[in-house]
Amino acid sequence: MDEKPLPSRRCAAAAVRFIIVALLVGAAAKAGAQQQTGSASGLPLPRYVSLKSDRVNLHEGPSKEHPTLWVFERAGLPVEITAEFEIWRKIRDSEGTEGWVLHSLLSGRRTALVAPWKKEPILAYASDRTTPMAKLSPGVVASLRRCDGSWCRVSGEGFDAYVKQEGLWGVYPGEKIE
Repeated sequence: MDEKPLPSRRCAAAAVRFIIVALLVGAAAKAGAQQQTGSASGLPLPRYVSLKSDRVNLHEGPSKEHPTLWVFERAGLPVEITAEFEIWRKIRDSEGTEGWVLHSLLSGRRTALVAPWKKEPILAYASDRTTPMAKLSPGVVASLRRCDGSWCRVSGEGFDAYVKQEGLWGVYPGEKIE
């Protein structure tokens, strides 16, 4: 009969140390996962906002002296604020383009882009969420009225309907908006 040797005290102590370290690392990761806030606004980072103006210059850095990388020409477009520096906000658009804009050119009004990563329209539903009432093309900007974590009520020119939250860029997965 083959008997396996019992682990030595050194092995047992190492296992206990490993478990303690793993628990500490997990606790630190959980604490680090808490929501960050912007140094200038005190608001959560990252967060979605929209462009207030039809012409917004995206700068390489947080000043007008930095080169302009891009000019947005679509008021209401959702963007994600990822950092803050005084009156400047670092933003990212739905295509991943990043740069700095003046905070006064941003609005807290929540909007979303309809599935910009898809080629075909997505269905918008009536309030009973069983009756399709419209097909919204990718890239349509919609105002976010409410989200329950799965569905969002959106509205825009010629529509007021419900869309699955996963089909929108400008709202986080599972985010609730009242």
